[in-house]
Amino acid sequence: MSDADTDAPATAVAGRLMSIGGVLVQLREEFPEVTISKIRFLEAEGLVEPQRTPSGYRKFSSADVARLARVLRMQRDHYLPLRVIREQLDAAPPGDDAPREPAPEARAEPDLLTRAQLLRRARVAEGDLADWESYGLLGPEAQGGYDPQAVAVARLCAELGRYGIEPRHLKGAKAAAEREAGLIEQVIAPLRMHRSPRTRADAEAAAQELIGLAGRLHSVLLQSALRARGS
Repeated sequence: MSDADTDAPATAVAGRLMSIGGVLVQLREEFPEVTISKIRFLEAEGLVEPQRTPSGYRKFSSADVARLARVLRMQRDHYLPLRVIREQLDAAPPGDDAPREPAPEARAEPDLLTRAQLLRRARVAEGDLADWESYGLLGPEAQGGYDPQAVAVARLCAELGRYGIEPRHLKGAKAAAEREAGLIEQVIAPLRMHRSPRTRADAEAAAQELIGLAGRLHSVLLQSALRARGS
């Protein structure tokens, strides 16, 4: 966990904000597989917007925690894509997380971000973005805009940069991710082509599960490699 204040109390009280570690403890009561990375991913996707301290630490309100729980519940129980979940939660009154049949426009591809929107949401400088693009870590889509996922990539590149890890060091991670994406696509392709809408929806859930498993495997292998170097 990179947030320094992850030892904050896990229970939110009125007017009190929680660290990301506290949120993790609270959510794991219902969602044992949730991780810090998952919470950050949902933030990057615009599903929750925690406050930030002057030093950059995330602080979540009880409403933020409740919204995260609703997102995770809708993923687990209804296999809805994140964009559809976001639209439903934004349109629904508080406490209403019942799934709805997505409208035709909700099935469309996510809206692309302009360069200015990406810079603003990721809270990064133009020079840094240009540097990451020069190494192929992210870039605009063929239509000219940026996939919303580029926000998470930019934020992670920025956080790694604070430790002296430069874009040139991350080219291998990008190549490895593309190879793993190809492998996951092979697994879920039959689900996406199935006649049953429910089975096609399962493809999204399966992809998210495989991404989580691949990430956990990478983390374990990285920790083992570091221990071996230190022995």
